[in-house]
Amino acid sequence: MIDSIIFDVDGTLWDSTDVVADAWNQIMEKETDMTPNLTGTVLKGLFGRLLPDIAAVIFHEYPKERQLELIEACCAKEHEALLATPAPVYPGLVDALSILSRHYPLYIVSNCQAGYIEVFLEATGLGHYFKGHLCPGDTGKAKADNIRTIIEQNHLQHAVYVGDTDGDYKATREAGIPFVHAAYGFGQTENPDYTITSPMDLVTLFVPENYSKTRK
Repeated sequence: MIDSIIFDVDGTLWDSTDVVADAWNQIMEKETDMTPNLTGTVLKGLFGRLLPDIAAVIFHEYPKERQLELIEACCAKEHEALLATPAPVYPGLVDALSILSRHYPLYIVSNCQAGYIEVFLEATGLGHYFKGHLCPGDTGKAKADNIRTIIEQNHLQHAVYVGDTDGDYKATREAGIPFVHAAYGFGQTENPDYTITSPMDLVTLFVPENYSKTRK
């Protein structure tokens, strides 16, 4: 039995990569002499990492201090873009959150910048389904520590984490909770505790009346 569900954002709740790529390309064109050639596909391979690590890949031609300035400008631009043109959530997500939230408190922990989760919640109108959220931009800590903090702050005993990358899997192992792999997202991993191919699979797995049919 579980008592709560913690979600990743990118590759789990929505796919913002095309909108973000366009926003970041605008910053690259304006602020650098680099060719603005980012695509959603490129970002899918980078999302899930901490922002300084993403900046080091994209802006590798520049010193670290400049990398951080540029990624900060990119993030500000993406916030504007996502509020103006919200990225699509995954099919079935709204129905899944509506059902799950009747049975469990829902939370978000993502390796994103401060303000990004708030943008997601505002742009999608899904904020009322979630009880809280954390990210490195808020705490200065990586995903495993933020998962533990959410658990401690909210006195959770049997949380699970839903994410799409191997980094998510490793964070859950460090935090000591089960991992649900969103196989429809950006990444792969080995030996997750559960695998889902759509958000509604979470209802099948975890809504109480379905336990007897679905537990491993």
